[in-house]
Amino acid sequence: MASGSDFTIPSKIKAWVYAELGNPNDVFTLASDVEVPEIKEDQVLVKVVAAALNIIDAKRARGFLKDNDSPPPIVPGYDVAGVVVKVGDQVKKFKVGDEVYGDINEVSLIRPKQHGTLAEYTAVEERLLALKPKNLSFAEAASLPMVIETAYEGLERTHFSPGKSILVLGGTGGIGSLVIQLAKQVFGATRVAATFSTGKLDLLKSLGADLAIDYTKENFEDLPEKFDVVYDAVGQSERAIRGVKEGGSVVTVGGPVTPPAFKFHVTSKGSILEKLNPLLESQIIKPVLDPKGTYPFSRVLEAISHLETGRPTGKIVIYPIP
Repeated sequence: MASGSDFTIPSKIKAWVYAELGNPNDVFTLASDVEVPEIKEDQVLVKVVAAALNIIDAKRARGFLKDNDSPPPIVPGYDVAGVVVKVGDQVKKFKVGDEVYGDINEVSLIRPKQHGTLAEYTAVEERLLALKPKNLSFAEAASLPMVIETAYEGLERTHFSPGKSILVLGGTGGIGSLVIQLAKQVFGATRVAATFSTGKLDLLKSLGADLAIDYTKENFEDLPEKFDVVYDAVGQSERAIRGVKEGGSVVTVGGPVTPPAFKFHVTSKGSILEKLNPLLESQIIKPVLDPKGTYPFSRVLEAISHLETGRPTGKIVIYPIP
């Protein structure tokens, strides 16, 4: 049972779908006859306005999760921003018409939903969502959930405390750009260093980095300075461990893990977004979107190619949908 709305929900919707594993450019198709997902009592139905791509979307299509995935056909997508059009019986936090955002998969790598966010509508548990910050566009809000929650949880897991220093590998990427801001503004870092590639120095400084290391010109391993925490947002832990002080922490989000580095996979929590919303609304923390701009729904394949090959700056967002 669910309470409905003034919104007319169609019986069939558009969505990107794949039925077999492979290169997203070969297996993704834009379908127009997809069923609207049924909501459970703790879920809301969201009219999707914008969705962000994450590298896991491409890896998942290529079979990275095949032993732990939902059965095909799969509608990809984790991050969403949109409008609640229907609520389950036990939903307390949201009502029809609320503008929300979140990562719809509670455990990122274990049975992510069969029906994701690259669709006109998606169903998601209320505990994974938060109200969209009022000052952010839907595209900006969609860019945040998975990366800001990954940045936050990673910093928490290193037991980061005020006064510590941090080195961020991949400072202008989706995760790294938020690690820099959160380390400085929430966790009290006194010194933030970050690697970047030529041409992105101004962005790095604007995010709050004290030391910018152009990885095309110098190796952070050669610096005499070492750091209390290294946050490896690129998947190079065998290098990352050379930047940490004795007894410090190294957290990585991908690739093989070289001790003492450790890896984790993010848990989606609306409560983290709620906690950070005031900082987003006061513009102390800012979303970073790829300068190529948003991609309309029809150009998802182009967007995924850019994600996989183009070393994007910040996040790639699909908007408008459809």
